[in-house]
Amino acid sequence: MENVVIIGSGCAGLTAGIYTARANLNPLVLTGVAPGGLLTTTSIVENYPGFPDGVDGYELMTRLQKQAEKFGARVKFGVVESVDFTKNPFWVTVDGELVVARAVIIASGAGHRHLGLESETLLEKKGVTYCATCDGALPVFRNKPLVVVGGGDSACEEALYLTRFGSVVYLIHRRDTLRASKIMAERVLANPKIKPIWDSVVTDVLDVKQDKVTGVRLKNLKTGAEQTLDCAGVFVAIGHAPNTDIFKGQVELGEHGYVTIKHGSSTSVPGVFVAGDCADSVYRQAITAAGMGCAAAIDAERYLASAS
Repeated sequence: MENVVIIGSGCAGLTAGIYTARANLNPLVLTGVAPGGLLTTTSIVENYPGFPDGVDGYELMTRLQKQAEKFGARVKFGVVESVDFTKNPFWVTVDGELVVARAVIIASGAGHRHLGLESETLLEKKGVTYCATCDGALPVFRNKPLVVVGGGDSACEEALYLTRFGSVVYLIHRRDTLRASKIMAERVLANPKIKPIWDSVVTDVLDVKQDKVTGVRLKNLKTGAEQTLDCAGVFVAIGHAPNTDIFKGQVELGEHGYVTIKHGSSTSVPGVFVAGDCADSVYRQAITAAGMGCAAAIDAERYLASAS
């Protein structure tokens, strides 16, 4: 039986791993489908304390994992298929195998939000992507017009990164100003290769018949005017949704699927704690996720001490 199982290996999960390992709880950290979480797809992280020159997202997560393992955390590649929190010890099914735990920390993070178009789904990995740093350098995108959908920091970062490869980068945003932080917005608007298209949404991705992206169909929300824009790739950066589907009916979730925090890092089930973007719909930063991971680890340690 495990003392603590941590579901997720992003900033929240690995920080929880560091703290529970240092408390001699020998935690098991389950990576999920994306070891290191979404931060591994970020080219440069400029706002994580301690890195004045910035740090590559993948490198940061690699360091966090090494630090957790140094103190005794066991990081295992595995996807949690289901959980049973109706009884203690808790049951966690990982790739068909049952893991039993005295305490669980949910740190499953968030995933990319989709446009909700049928053509988007059909052309995913055929020119539609959700990660510029993962796919932007592919030959199919080089020296071609590219589209980024979104107006926040993530969309701005994607657009800036893609200027290295695309001939022009169209930034499609449903409003007439960017939601991004001031510094990111200024960088984007000052870059001659980025062409903002305001007040517009993507209504279709072309061309399913050719089985590849050849363009997008846009609609202006203010005028109703429609246009077709040629492009070789569509990079969707419209936010994230919490990865909490497997916890439905097991812990209380809010209206938008985020795990409800009762007090500290406690969920609606005693002995089950939560940290990071799967519970945070407000800040969603690497540093806040790490802080929540620390809190969840301390709460789990205290819970186990009181239960023994």
